[in-house]
Amino acid sequence: MAKILVIDDEKNIRDGIKKSLEYEGYEVISAKDGEDGINEVYQGGIDLVITDLKMPNKTGEEFLKDVLNFDKHLPVIILTGHGNVETAVDMMRIGAYDFMTKPFNLDKMLLIIARALENKNIKKTNEILEKRTDYNESFYGMVGRSSKMLKVYEAIKQVARTRATVLIEGESGTGKELVASAIHQISDRANQAYITVNCAALSEGVLESELFGHEKGAFTGAIEKKIGRFEAANKGTIFLDEIGEINQTVQVKLLRVLEERKIEHVGSNSSIDVDIRVIAATNKKLSEEIKTGNFREDLYYRLNVIKIEMPPLRERREDIPLLVDNFLKEFSTLHNIEIKSIDKKIYKILSSMVWEGNVRELRNVVETMLIMSKDGKIDESTIPDFATKTNTKNFVVDKDITLSELEHQYINHLLSKNNFNKAQVAKILGIERATLYRKLKESE
Repeated sequence: MAKILVIDDEKNIRDGIKKSLEYEGYEVISAKDGEDGINEVYQGGIDLVITDLKMPNKTGEEFLKDVLNFDKHLPVIILTGHGNVETAVDMMRIGAYDFMTKPFNLDKMLLIIARALENKNIKKTNEILEKRTDYNESFYGMVGRSSKMLKVYEAIKQVARTRATVLIEGESGTGKELVASAIHQISDRANQAYITVNCAALSEGVLESELFGHEKGAFTGAIEKKIGRFEAANKGTIFLDEIGEINQTVQVKLLRVLEERKIEHVGSNSSIDVDIRVIAATNKKLSEEIKTGNFREDLYYRLNVIKIEMPPLRERREDIPLLVDNFLKEFSTLHNIEIKSIDKKIYKILSSMVWEGNVRELRNVVETMLIMSKDGKIDESTIPDFATKTNTKNFVVDKDITLSELEHQYINHLLSKNNFNKAQVAKILGIERATLYRKLKESE
């Protein structure tokens, strides 16, 4: 049986926990503060730690950091008062397995302990991750080698090892659903269910039933009992896309799921335990939605244990050529069209565009380019008019570029805006056409 360390400066609390866990068959030792606790950990043999947050000599936060330096795989459960929930959430960001507020429910504690020990005994996922260190092609469907995308990949690998709830923020079309899928595929739940829910696609009345299920006769049209998405995702992962669109009623129920891992069917008062990993995504800034009263602050803290921000395409333009090649290869196979030549100018032209629809918009444009190409030749003429019209509303300057690079980007922007009419662009710039040709040649 597992050996558990209980740390709390209040003797009655640590003795109470110790007695309860020993009754369940666990071997339990206790410590009065973080200093004594870390010494117990250093002696080895500890399988799990339950620790108070506020203690003399060494706080729960200081203890957690010491533990992670000693054994990053040792699960630590934080005990805290209601007033320190935000701090406890921060501890999960650092590496705590989970937290509970005092007074705690023993059944809930036993469930968390069981899950933590189960996860600890699963082989490290590093063996899988080591095979995915080369991003030349793709990382679980995501394409890009820019510094911002590499940062996203590393965040995915880090969080996938845990059971922490993840919030993915980013504009529409940036690939948030690919991040969620990657986290599931790398996690120890990869062989379990992966359920996705587009919250924006379901009406308020339907969403609650879809998520939590309903009993027969719960409402008009409920002719039979229905299992909800959370039950379907039991032991696996549920991805809640566009979480910012859910109403207040569903927000309250979702908060309970995150806090207690329990659901209730619509029309029932009975609770059902669910073991799920929750990943949510939104194209809204939920911190702003809280200010307007559209989103609950307590739910936001529960969702925002780990945040991954997907950069818009305009902030990683260096990835556009790689994306274009990837999409051309994909659609060449899909549509059985052989690519015979690619004019390298298209990379600079496409890289200069705004792409308000991000990667999704670029993907659609590249597919059109291939389908409309003549004899498989990809050049300026294959760029559809609708792309140039919707992509030239603004000129966005990349950060940290030279004056020469800025000039080249602006020229490409004007070319896109004016249907690649070089004479017109030269007139706008107030230079001779020959000068424009020379500048274009220099930028190749």
